[in-house]
Amino acid sequence: MSRNIDIALLRAFVAVAETGGMTSASRLLNLTQAAISQQIKRLEDQFDQQLFDRDHRRAALTPSGERLYAFAQRMLALNDEAWGMMTSPEFEGEVKLGVPHDVVRPFIPPILKNFNQHWPRVRVSLVCLTTLKLREMMERGEIDLTLTTEKEPGDPGELLLPDQLVWVGARGGDAHKRRPLPVSVGDGTCAFRAASLKALSGLDVDWRLTCETSDFSPYCATIEADLAIAPMLTLAVPRNLQILGAGEGLPPLPVFYINLRLPAVGASEIAFELARFVRAGFGGRHQGPAE
Repeated sequence: MSRNIDIALLRAFVAVAETGGMTSASRLLNLTQAAISQQIKRLEDQFDQQLFDRDHRRAALTPSGERLYAFAQRMLALNDEAWGMMTSPEFEGEVKLGVPHDVVRPFIPPILKNFNQHWPRVRVSLVCLTTLKLREMMERGEIDLTLTTEKEPGDPGELLLPDQLVWVGARGGDAHKRRPLPVSVGDGTCAFRAASLKALSGLDVDWRLTCETSDFSPYCATIEADLAIAPMLTLAVPRNLQILGAGEGLPPLPVFYINLRLPAVGASEIAFELARFVRAGFGGRHQGPAE
């Protein structure tokens, strides 16, 4: 029996594990569902172990699948890195990356560090604005690619990570107990504003807006000072703030999705290369508070 593992089988395995199903994995890899199923079966036959629990509607990893998952991610990352190194041109120049304010701190530094180590002659310009403004800039050709926070996953962008929108307040604070309830939200271009105001409209208590800004620093300042509560992605919550749940009498907020968008046509090779590093940087991330 061959001891060599087919990378294509591992890629199908990771895609199913991360998307939760054969159908969604087939869309991600641009293959048929039957092809994905066949690849998973070949991998299971090779190891003579079941990797997914077929009794669940969502493809759930078995203990054997859990053991393989981390190794498969590492092998794919090494494979893609080697492929990129051997086939990519010697990139140089500038690439402009758009990132929403709240996504920068928990994700972007290690991505940029890794990219710079591989392509030191490429200058990355970071543009931090709201999703609406970043999408408009990309449509005008002012940035090369962008991350977004949106209510819909993926299409026409590419889903990187789902995350729960939550209410946050100062640690040990009591802003959430005051009436009228003081709330900070982003300005009219903020992706979370409409969802947050809709949730508040169903709240059986008076509330008032204390700050309307999409600049993350003053936004967080009002929360840290215990002047207000505010909506925030779980992964963006700094450790000096706390998540407020239903026990505090606050209305639930929806899940949002961090997507990757490139121009429909005309994207540069450098942009595609940076996009590859962005995908790798988001791979395997789990939800938890930011530093």
